[in-house]
This record gives sequence, structure tokens and C-alpha cells, in this order.
Amino acid sequence: MGVTYWTRIASPVGELLLTAGADGALTSLSVPGQKGGRSVEAGWQQDPGPFRAAEEQLAAYFAGERKEFQLPLSTHGTEFRERVWGALDDVPYGATTTYGEIAARIGASRMAVRAVGGAIGANPLLIVRPCHRVIGADGSMTGYAGGLERKVRLLGLEGAVETD
Repeated sequence: MGVTYWTRIASPVGELLLTAGADGALTSLSVPGQKGGRSVEAGWQQDPGPFRAAEEQLAAYFAGERKEFQLPLSTHGTEFRERVWGALDDVPYGATTTYGEIAARIGASRMAVRAVGGAIGANPLLIVRPCHRVIGADGSMTGYAGGLERKVRLLGLEGAVETD
């Protein structure tokens, strides 16, 4: 499997755990308490070096100065999940979409909406691959592995929803 590098960085939505492979491509971004989030494993190497660009871009995003991430990413999912995750990359900053719209974008049937939801819930790159921009067909704030409070906070930061 090769070496896994990791680091933690502070953010307005809690401490972020980032991992990368030997090539420096980001393999995951997890938040505390995330459903299915990663935890540091034995044998991983703590090294902030591979994450300098990610840290700078995330800081700019949280400051409202960056709308897109330009980072090398490396995920390993099924062909279906990779298609769903790729569709997330096309949801613009400050916009929302629905699970049904993601299914349509990847050419999946309406019957695949649950599978699309499962793939989105398994997204290993929270924030960077913006699964927080996917909402229910009725406009409701549905499932987010990082917690609904974080989802609303991220959408508020982007101006997609009103926050108090």
C-alpha cells in the first residue's frame, strides 16, 4: 500500500485530519466525530510537508478568499463511487444540488438515488470534494458525514444558506 503521511490542522469547523500517499496527493480529509472518518494508524508518518498547499488553500477557503481547490487528489473507490465523487467537483461554490441531480449527472437512473447518497456519504475528502453542497430534493439539510451543523456552517460560509 505504501507510505501514508498525515497531519492535523485547525479550522473553524474543528481540527482536520489530512492524509496523503507517497506522491503527496491528498487521500482523505476528516473532521472530528465524522461518520466513517479516518483515524491515525500505526505506521503512518506525521509530516506537515506534503500538506502545505492544502493548508494554505483551506485557510483561504475559510477566509472566503478561495472558491475552488487546486490540489492533487487520490481516492480509491468503486467505479460508481468515483463517478459520484467526480460529479461533486462540478457543484459550484455557493450552490447546492440534490442527490437526484447528481444521479442524473452521472447517467444513473432515479432508482440509483440511494446508491448516490451512499457514495456521497463515503466521500473521503470532506470540504475539498464538496459533498456538503448536496441537499434533499425538498431543500432539507440531509445527511452529512461531518454532521449537519458543519454542513450548514460550510453552506453559510459559501452564502448558499442563511445562518443566524
